[in-house]
Amino acid sequence: MQTLPLIAVLGAATVASLYMGRLAKKISLPSLVGYMVLGVILGGSVFGIFSEDNIHSLGFLTDVALGFVAFTIGSELNIRGLKKLGKGIIYIILAESFAAFIVVTLSVWAISKNLPMALIFGSLAPASAPAGTVAVIQEYKAKGTLTKALYAVVGFDDGLAIVIFGFASAAARNMLDPQGSMSLIQGILQPTKEIFFSLLIGGILGYVYTLLSRRLKPLTDIPSLTFGFIAVAIGISQWLHLSLILTSMMLGFVMTNTMPSAKTKALIGQLRTWMPFLFIPFFLLAGAHLQVSALPSLGILGIVYVLSRTTGLMGGAWIGAKAGRSEPKIRKYLGFGILSQAGVAIGLSMIVLNDFNDLGTPEASSIATIVITTITATCIIFEIVGPIGAKYALTKAGEIGRSK
Repeated sequence: MQTLPLIAVLGAATVASLYMGRLAKKISLPSLVGYMVLGVILGGSVFGIFSEDNIHSLGFLTDVALGFVAFTIGSELNIRGLKKLGKGIIYIILAESFAAFIVVTLSVWAISKNLPMALIFGSLAPASAPAGTVAVIQEYKAKGTLTKALYAVVGFDDGLAIVIFGFASAAARNMLDPQGSMSLIQGILQPTKEIFFSLLIGGILGYVYTLLSRRLKPLTDIPSLTFGFIAVAIGISQWLHLSLILTSMMLGFVMTNTMPSAKTKALIGQLRTWMPFLFIPFFLLAGAHLQVSALPSLGILGIVYVLSRTTGLMGGAWIGAKAGRSEPKIRKYLGFGILSQAGVAIGLSMIVLNDFNDLGTPEASSIATIVITTITATCIIFEIVGPIGAKYALTKAGEIGRSK
């Protein structure tokens, strides 16, 4: 007997996710937590209905959803709105990223006495997962200055995280293999080039998109144009090994700052009506990808990483908001909304696995294994806690609207 086609399995799981999300809302949790829990149940951790091969085959859905999430973030970063937030937003992004790096590095070094490994864990700490935060914002129709600040922070801190990782990874490799590793300058230049070309290509696509959209009528045709450009941004990013998130975000940023405001608002309104359709399979597959069996391997190192990353991000956000004289609700609550961590951190840890194994030393290989295992396990925690923290922050700030 033939197995049920994958598309049918995905369809049935999507319907089930819808009701699982409604159940999560009844107990005051974001719907995406319900989607992820069902994904865990259907994935390799429990029933194995979604195998690793299936998840890989459906990976393009995750990429498309991330592209739209990043485009949405960019579309919310209107220069006039950012100016209203003031210099505080720059201080926040710098402070939360570097505080997470420093606190995690010192904490891991204190318990392991292994500086190369501590640097790697510290460099992974600033990387965030914007999809969870954006999904919560859209589900609860959040509006206000904290919402704007969250869009900006989760959009830009991944770029800074890539630079920090490049520097720290090069330093760690030099400690482990002073003769064969790349120089610190190379370690910094590579991620800087990635960020530069991601923003450049996103900017060019955004400019062309704006030119075409200005002449396109009726407005109902705009979503097709939007999908096409986001797909192109995703494809070029994968082809040139650039940041999918930064490229798509820049596309949205150029759009919102060059198109007439009325047309921009109409487009954003259209996006919000069908973004939930992308969120369901995205978080369903994210949950299916999580290996709950990795949690017992957390150990003291994983616990220290979770606590020190949380402390660094929240403390750094408060310090940055205080230094930038941001309004009280941003100082108090922004840190709760930036805890999610998933794809970017796991992707960077895979780079560690490949690069450190290539060094060919037992210590380097051991660090690589510890890093990938610990980050995979801790991302399970942050992917559940992060959206809950975002909802708490927006609720306390009084920026959550009425949801359906």
